[in-house]
Amino acid sequence: MNELIAYIAPATPELFVFAGACLLLVIDVFLPASRRDVTYWLAQAVLAGAIVVTWQGLDGATAHAYHHMYVTDRLAELLKLVIYGLTMFAFAYSRDYLRARDMYRGEYFVLALFAVLGMMVMASAANFLTLYLGLELLSLSLYAMIALRRDSAEATEAAMKYFVLGAIASGVLLYGLSLVYGMTHSLDIATLRQALTAKPMGDNMVLILGLVFVLSAIAFKLGAVPFHMWVPDVYHGAPTSVTLFLGTAPKVAGFALVARLLLEGFEPLSASWQPILILMAVLSMGLGNLLAIAQTNIKRMLAYSSISHMGFFLLGVLSLGPNGYSSALFYMLVYAVMSLAGFGVILLMSRAGMEAENISDFKGLNQRSPWFAFLMLLVMFSMAGVPPLAGFYAKFLVIQAVVKSDMLWLAIVAVLFAVIGAYYYLRVIKVMYFDEPDDKSPVTGSGPFRVLLSINALALLAVMPVVGWVIELCRRVIGGTY
Repeated sequence: MNELIAYIAPATPELFVFAGACLLLVIDVFLPASRRDVTYWLAQAVLAGAIVVTWQGLDGATAHAYHHMYVTDRLAELLKLVIYGLTMFAFAYSRDYLRARDMYRGEYFVLALFAVLGMMVMASAANFLTLYLGLELLSLSLYAMIALRRDSAEATEAAMKYFVLGAIASGVLLYGLSLVYGMTHSLDIATLRQALTAKPMGDNMVLILGLVFVLSAIAFKLGAVPFHMWVPDVYHGAPTSVTLFLGTAPKVAGFALVARLLLEGFEPLSASWQPILILMAVLSMGLGNLLAIAQTNIKRMLAYSSISHMGFFLLGVLSLGPNGYSSALFYMLVYAVMSLAGFGVILLMSRAGMEAENISDFKGLNQRSPWFAFLMLLVMFSMAGVPPLAGFYAKFLVIQAVVKSDMLWLAIVAVLFAVIGAYYYLRVIKVMYFDEPDDKSPVTGSGPFRVLLSINALALLAVMPVVGWVIELCRRVIGGTY
């Protein structure tokens, strides 16, 4: 018995979330529509319990389990805790929105918990198969969540586009990994690194071809150019509550995908994948910022903004070394918090029969609710990289990492696109503060929602006194892993 407990202990958080999701699925069947709050609170309880279970297992040591298919280390533990927190906020923000649109059902919370489980598996993957299983569990859950509003043609179309393109990306990833397996004879990520280190194979064309396929799949999952075509349509077509979830926690899981494949497995081939990431980063920053300027729909604007932010994130990855990797981790964490707050304000502005999806819907928000106009101002300034907000430190760190890697030209390009991108963020602020509102009704929302949203947005400013500690935490996590 003790041996069994020791065998399954490393995956206790995953087993806890899986059991909680299954229990929630069964309980929801017997709940009347008037008792849907039970489902919501049970989902929150599962996430809170997962935080406790994961926190109790924190020891900073790296341990492998299940025949080296699973790993627990500082990076996995941090990413899991962040994913829990983002999902709990996403549930709280979505509650009123789901209720007003007859989507306040157990399916939303169960699918989200299974998506969380997929992200947890990705964070602790030490094998190609484990990583792929976690990625597919996340993807399949997201496909269903996007199509959850069955009476919406836009949501159904977005789900179909994401499903078809996602299936292609999964096939590309599998084919790439199969080529790598053929050359290295192993699915274990650590073994792959050892094989590439012991016998440099940078001139092996089959291995490089496999690496290109893997990079293509990673770019799709991140929403980086040239595999970005799904992002605007999915962000726009999905219910805003699902868009909020899609744009936050899965981005953190995207860092796990990059970390496990590129930083841990393929780092000895960095001379081959670094130029590709440079091209992706420049195209993502350029295309994302330029196309965002032309958008009138704020969800599409934030979708193109997401593409540009993934370009900045890649700057840290391609810089190589612990400094660049920790900068990329910090950037992704900050972006997830910014995105959470931005879509939270959109949810707050939306009400029954009306989606606050257009930038014009934010006209005169300062007259309707000065406080929430101020919160949206903080989000927009932070995304633009205005000091002293968290987004400034995130951009500064990745650009600094590029400079230290002797790529000054790339840092100049990044600064240029950051300045260009500031335009469409400032346009939202101008609309909120200088335009007359079309609708002068006050902005309403539940008390807990308003409090949590205020904490979320103010954290972008309040992080200033502790930003050094957060950056140091990212460095310790990366230093203890790579």
